Amino acid sequence: MKIAYLGPEGSFSHLAAQTFLAEETAKEKDVKWSECVPFRNFPEVIAAVESGRVDAAAVPIENSLQGGVSQNLDLLQSAEELYAVKEFVLQVDQRLVYKEGVEFSQIGRVYSHRQALDQCSGFLSRELPFASLRETESTGFGLSKAVEDGSGKSAAIVGAHIKNLHKGFVISEECISDEKNNFTHFLLVKKGKENLPKTGTRIFFSAVCPHKPGSLLELLAIIAARKVNMTKIESRPVKNRPGDYRFFIEADCDIAAQETRELLQEVREKTLECKLIGAYKAGE
Repeated sequence: MKIAYLGPEGSFSHLAAQTFLAEETAKEKDVKWSECVPFRNFPEVIAAVESGRVDAAAVPIENSLQGGVSQNLDLLQSAEELYAVKEFVLQVDQRLVYKEGVEFSQIGRVYSHRQALDQCSGFLSRELPFASLRETESTGFGLSKAVEDGSGKSAAIVGAHIKNLHKGFVISEECISDEKNNFTHFLLVKKGKENLPKTGTRIFFSAVCPHKPGSLLELLAIIAARKVNMTKIESRPVKNRPGDYRFFIEADCDIAAQETRELLQEVREKTLECKLIGAYKAGE
C-alpha cells in the first residue's frame, strides 16, 4: 500500500497519510510493504493515483477556519474514476519554529503554506509586524527554507507534531493560530468505483444547477424532501462558463440505501451535471 501526500515529511498531509495508512494496512493480511509517498503539489498527488503510481492519496478538502480547499475540490471534480472512500478530521496546532536565541524582532521572514500564514495572521501582525511572509507549497517546505537560512532571520510555521527539529532551532511552546479550535478535513482518495465502501453514513457529490431562478432551491428541495441532513455545501465557478456554479454537497446518508440512489438519480435529472465524488463513514 502506497499513499501519496503533499510533502515533505512533517506536513499535516503527511500526518493524515500516516493515519490512513495505519488504518488501511490493519485490515489487510500479509502486508509486505507500505509507505507514504511525498509529492510537490496537489496536482502531482492526484496524478499519482490516476496513473497507478500509488494506491491512494490523502487530500485536505476543508478547513474549519477557511472553508473548502478550492484547488482540491476542482481536482477531484475533474479527475476520472477517483473516489473518496474514507475521511479523517485532524486538529491543527500551528507552532513557530525559529533559531534558538533569536528575538522575534530579529526575524525578517516567515515561511509556510498560505493557509498556515492566514490562520496565524493575528499572531504575525502582533508579534512579527515587520517580517515578510513567504508562501511555500507546504508547511514542510517552509521549515526547510527556514533551516537553510543560517542567519537566524528566517522562521517557519509548522504543526506541533513535527519531530526531529534541526539542531539549533526551537519550537514555540503554545499554538499560535488565531483560533485554537481549528480542524482540517482530509479524504482518502482511490481509483475505481469498486473501492467505494459497501455501506457508509455520508456521501459527497457535486451538481451544476440550470442558470434560472429557483434552480438551487429545487436542488435543496430534493434533499430536504427525503429528510437528509446536509453537512456541508460549497460553491465553485464552472470553468469556461461564466455565471455557472458547481455546488459540492456532503450529506448524511448511506450509499447502499435505495433512498440514496433515488436521491442521486433525481439530482441527475434536475441538474445540468451531477458527479458522485465519494462515500464514507463519518469520522473514519
